[in-house]
Amino acid sequence: MAGFVDECNLHAKGGDGGAGCVSFRREAHVARGGPDGGDGGTGGDVWVVADRNVSSLLAFQDFPFRRGDDGTHGQGKKKHGKNGEDLVAKVPEGTIVRDFDGEILADLVGAGDRWLAAAGGRGGRGNSRFLSNKRRAPAFAEQAEIGEERWLRLELKLMADVALVGFPNAGKSTLISRVSAAKPKVASYPFTTLSPHLGVVRADSDFEMVIADIPGLIEGAATGKGLGHQFLRHVDRARVLLILVDLAEVEGRTPETQEEILIRELTEYDANLSNRPRMVVGTKSDVANLAWTGSTISSVTGQGIDALIGQLRQLVEKARTSDDQPTQYVVHRPALEGIQVVRHDNGSFEVLGRQALRAVALSDLTNVDAMSHAQERLTQLRVPRALARAGAVEGDVVIIGTFQFEYEPDR
Repeated sequence: MAGFVDECNLHAKGGDGGAGCVSFRREAHVARGGPDGGDGGTGGDVWVVADRNVSSLLAFQDFPFRRGDDGTHGQGKKKHGKNGEDLVAKVPEGTIVRDFDGEILADLVGAGDRWLAAAGGRGGRGNSRFLSNKRRAPAFAEQAEIGEERWLRLELKLMADVALVGFPNAGKSTLISRVSAAKPKVASYPFTTLSPHLGVVRADSDFEMVIADIPGLIEGAATGKGLGHQFLRHVDRARVLLILVDLAEVEGRTPETQEEILIRELTEYDANLSNRPRMVVGTKSDVANLAWTGSTISSVTGQGIDALIGQLRQLVEKARTSDDQPTQYVVHRPALEGIQVVRHDNGSFEVLGRQALRAVALSDLTNVDAMSHAQERLTQLRVPRALARAGAVEGDVVIIGTFQFEYEPDR
């Protein structure tokens, strides 16, 4: 799997909305045409979507930026701006999305699972939207809302039926190249496999299973030694574990010792792996130097391969129908609703909540009428009442988004 990447960053930026238009109807024989400014279009969203045809996160390694299209501005004659196109960032099945604090935001297990990484900005309303009995000729419109923007961390955990686990040079790559069309690098020295490989094994016309060749583990892998965490991550979601012990081992580890160390590393990394269905088989039976009473195979001569595939098939079929197989889920973090007032150490007050931020960000605060409308909107959201309850007094600094002002209580 050339160029395999299982960790990367993603910078998601929703498209900016279009601004509303200030316009008045102008026609012959119409002395005072009313407002007819159109709305701006909404910016495109950025979605992260699991796709079965994507095998790694290579596309994000050198270019992590993904942005939705901007909405266009409104025009006169109530012509509304066009909405921006959404952008779909395709990732492999099994991709986890985290923030930079390590919190899981989404786990995209199956094909088609999708998560909103960055919402596009809302388009501003044109001046025709602000016509009322009190305001007959509104000379202002809403500004465009900036799209959401944030850095994310993508992490891939391979989805496989069987994971091959063993020490370096235990014969994992040779086995997967024997039973599938996968062609990993095979050599007679350790650590020839530095990234996972997937192979599809077809037992007959109605059954196939995916086998993952995991890079060789070493003692201490569970604590991160030798990129242990990076490799063990791909074992998490395998339905069955196939532990390979090297019968030609020359470093003094018996097959029983190899099995004990490998199982210990797996369970120390994740205790749930101790309950995962598994098989233990001895490899390189054609050049065996060590005694072993369990099942044996030779990927070179083919000895024991058919029997191994048959046993794996039984375990995989049972695991697929078991309640213990990995659960498919998507985690959503809903946007904060309503408003919240936070007091900072310097004595200032900050108003949080998307509705309050929009009331200020979308208004042209250099226009008296627009400022009046923003104040009306904040009053409807009960921002003054929330500030008073938080302890704000006359003269305190209040922050809403990028706008700052001195608090004046209602008289």
